[in-house]
Amino acid sequence: MRLLQLCWFLVAWLATGTPVTAYGQEFPSKPITIVVPHVAGGTSDILARTIAADASKLLKQQIVVENKAGANGTIAAKQVANAAPDGYTLLLATASTHGINPSLYKTLPYDPLKDFTAVTLLATVPNVLLVGKTLKDKVNNLPDLINYIRQQGDKANMSSSGAGTPGHLAGEMLKSAANLQFTHVPYKGGNPAQADLVGGQVDFLFITIPGAIGLIKAGSLKALAVTSPKRSPALPDVPTMAEQGLPGFQALSWHGILAPANTPADIVEKLNLAFTQALQTQEVTMRLAKEGAVAANVNTSEFNAFIAQEIKNWAAAVKSSGATPE
Repeated sequence: MRLLQLCWFLVAWLATGTPVTAYGQEFPSKPITIVVPHVAGGTSDILARTIAADASKLLKQQIVVENKAGANGTIAAKQVANAAPDGYTLLLATASTHGINPSLYKTLPYDPLKDFTAVTLLATVPNVLLVGKTLKDKVNNLPDLINYIRQQGDKANMSSSGAGTPGHLAGEMLKSAANLQFTHVPYKGGNPAQADLVGGQVDFLFITIPGAIGLIKAGSLKALAVTSPKRSPALPDVPTMAEQGLPGFQALSWHGILAPANTPADIVEKLNLAFTQALQTQEVTMRLAKEGAVAANVNTSEFNAFIAQEIKNWAAAVKSSGATPE
């Protein structure tokens, strides 16, 4: 009897062409995990938890955020690339994991395009150029900083959250665009890089707005410019790099949701709908604006094209920097 029921089930499925999950359960029938390639409390973590809270309501299932930092995000990306393509394990993809790493590493344990299925681009996050204790009373804008660097040469130094990170490469873009020389001081994370900027051990830093906005508002750091094409709603009085003499300068961090390759199209569609609707809720919109992130609105094929273009965009900066994985 059970064999006969199974046969009828298969016949019905083949006739309709409708994908089904194990035991006939509709997706999602259990909690979904978003693997975040950075530590808790950072920009990626904040964004993932903000979106997950609303998306879980729409999916009527819990979304768990799992932080798996290390190796510029390759550990987390590999985990998701190797996961079952059933929609229950997702990656919060970033500029590092899918834009920079393909040029930074000679080999990766995953293919950024072939090993994943695009779900949706969530948000773009501009970097902000900051000065701290040494310069915040002397330097008021980007031209001032450029003049200071030219006077100091290699004695001028820039901290970053690590070699090959978006902040480091934004500095390399500045070096190339303004024909400058300065010393790069990589740290193991954004917090220590900012701490030494506040303390005066280093001169300037590029970092994403969410990670620095508290120190900016407290007056511990001064924002000179943002690296987006337009000003950030979170820092409306801070001009762009382009406004201050470097046209076309753009160095964005970004965050999106990817699933393992071969995840069924109906599951991807359901996930895409939940995350894009979550982005439109008032709570998420306000939180993103507060953090300096700009909600994206692209479909899955556009997200694939976006990743491919990002790989090209960051390749030149990686090459000129000579950056290698730490």
